[in-house]
Amino acid sequence: MLCALGAAVCFGTATVLQAIAARVAAATGPVGDVALLWRALRQWRYLAGLALDGLGFGWQILALRSVPIYAVGAALAASLAVTAVVAARLLGVRLSRVEWAAVGVVCAGLALLGPASGAEGDGAGPVWLRWALVGAVAGVLLLGVAGGRLPERGRALALGLAAGLGFGVVEVGVRLIDGLTPTVLFTNPAAFALLLGGGAAFLLLTSALQRGAVTTATAGLVLGETVAPALIGVVWLGDRTRPGLGWLALLGFAVAVAGALALSRFGEAPVETADGVVARK
Repeated sequence: MLCALGAAVCFGTATVLQAIAARVAAATGPVGDVALLWRALRQWRYLAGLALDGLGFGWQILALRSVPIYAVGAALAASLAVTAVVAARLLGVRLSRVEWAAVGVVCAGLALLGPASGAEGDGAGPVWLRWALVGAVAGVLLLGVAGGRLPERGRALALGLAAGLGFGVVEVGVRLIDGLTPTVLFTNPAAFALLLGGGAAFLLLTSALQRGAVTTATAGLVLGETVAPALIGVVWLGDRTRPGLGWLALLGFAVAVAGALALSRFGEAPVETADGVVARK
C-alpha cells in the first residue's frame, strides 16, 4: 500500500510542477503547442515532473504486484488530493472548505482501506482474459472516437471514461504478465494490451482535457480506472480483503473515490491569474 501511496504523491506533485513550468513557458513566448512544449522541456520543474511521473509508474507497478487492484486504484485516485494540496502551497490556489473536506474524505477512505486490504490475489485469471484486454483496448478506441463526436459535456465524460478504462487495462495487464523475458513478453497478449492501452489512454485524456470540461473529464477518468479494474481483480484474479473486513474495504474504496470525484477539477492543475481568478493551465 505504501508503494501505491508513493505513486499517488509522485503523480500529484508532478502535475503541479508541470503546471508551473507550462505557465512560465506560456509567459515567455508564443503559445503554439510545439514552442510551448520546447520551452517547458528546458525548465527543471517540467523535467522534475517527468521524472516523478516515471518514478510514480515504477511505484505503481510494484504496488500492483503486491496489493489488490482495488487498493491501488483508490490510492491513485488520491493523487488528485495531492495535486490540490501542493497547488494550494506552490501555486497559491485557494481551496474551498468543501475541497479541504474532500481532501480529508480521501485520506479517511484510504485509512479505512489500508487495514482492510488483503494481499495481492494469486489467481492467474483465465487465458481468455489476456485476449479480452486486447479487445478492451479496441473498445476504448471506439468509445474515444464516438465520444469525440458528442456535445461538449458528453464528449468530456466519454473521453475521460475511455482514458480511465485504458489506464485500467494497464493495471490489469501488469497483473497478467508473469515474466519479463522477451519470450514471455512477446507471446503474452496482456503485454501488448498494456502498451496499447496506456498509449491510447494518454492520448484520450489529453484530448478530453483540451476539448471539454476538466471536471467532467476527470470524473470519467476516476470512475474508469478504479471500478472496472477492481471488479476484475476480485472476480478473476483472486483479490480479497482481510477476513471479515470486506465491508470496511468496500466502504474505504467508495469513500476514497467519492472524495477524488469531489476534487476532479484538479485533473489538470489549476493556475491562479494576477487578478486572483483560478484558471486551467
